[in-house]
Amino acid sequence: KSHKEPLIPPTPCRAKTNVMFLKTHKTASSTVLNIMFRFAERYNLTVALPADELLHLGYPRTFVAHFVEGFETIGQNYNIMCNHLRFNPLEVKRVMAANTFYFSILRNPIPLLESSYIYYKNNVPAFRSSKNVNEFVASPTKYYHPADYRENIYARNIMWFDFGYNNNAEDDTKYTQAAVLEEIEQNFHLILIADYFDESMILLKHALCWDLDDVIYFKLNSRSQDTVQTLSLESEEQIKAWCSLDWKLYLHFNRSFWRRIEETIGLELLEKEVDHLRTRQKELMEICLSEQEAVRKDHIRNRALLPFQSGAANILGYNLKQDLDNRTLRNCQKMVIPELQYTSYLYTVQHPHKKRKEVGLPLLWTSRQEE
Repeated sequence: KSHKEPLIPPTPCRAKTNVMFLKTHKTASSTVLNIMFRFAERYNLTVALPADELLHLGYPRTFVAHFVEGFETIGQNYNIMCNHLRFNPLEVKRVMAANTFYFSILRNPIPLLESSYIYYKNNVPAFRSSKNVNEFVASPTKYYHPADYRENIYARNIMWFDFGYNNNAEDDTKYTQAAVLEEIEQNFHLILIADYFDESMILLKHALCWDLDDVIYFKLNSRSQDTVQTLSLESEEQIKAWCSLDWKLYLHFNRSFWRRIEETIGLELLEKEVDHLRTRQKELMEICLSEQEAVRKDHIRNRALLPFQSGAANILGYNLKQDLDNRTLRNCQKMVIPELQYTSYLYTVQHPHKKRKEVGLPLLWTSRQEE
């Protein structure tokens, strides 16, 4: 074409800074939490952190506003909320501004249940009393006793539970479709899919009007391959039936996820941006890490960077290069600092007069002067 196309300037958008992330369990949500915390620090935002000794917002109890440190004095003036909580929209709205952007993340319930099984093996009676994940899902009711309801939440429809609903509810279409799925759609602006994590980050970046560097991440809280148990095909079908509420939730929002991408970004641009993200991630890994990958817990040199270990999982972490200049070191540390340590650090920064949270590990930064 010879004639020049008129250049239509893209509508500039402003980065959203009031954001609530419902952190679900075993869905790559620790990686998202790290992204949220780094963003909060970059723009000097106030984070709704767990009160007192807690490292989560009252979970598994249904969330109430006073689970947030300082709520009595700070009121509805928090920008970011992203630690684990059991969703309760009215109480969250007491903490977060009216124009807050709400999002969450879901994962295919089949790998999700296997992940929960390994991670919560020692805490969940239904998992503890079965030999392995295939044995458990072959006849879950043999191991899953209603009396242990509280301890067993991770064993059935955990995402449904995290969103605030009864994870042992009857799977009745009218209830799931009309009541729950519609309500979630009203409460949340965006639901990401962990199985397409990079695509999710690009969608999130567009929805929040953030920069690529705001959604760059190193995968956190993942476990070593040798602790992954292979599910039989029968097991996969069993999980869909046993966790049918989560399965419906996932199918519904997986569809709306791809629809959203087609309507807003388009698959072509999505692919370009995902490539971008991965290239930038590689660059940063080369700058920051002494090995180009996550390492097993016994290979993590700096104890302050050791992630919380649970169940039969070997939770991986990272080693940073040794001779980084101060600014690079600081940025790299933020990419790899595990959730509990980061929560504890932000708490000390935001609430300097409160007793600091014990993580049982050395903290990377001990005082404000080091900033």
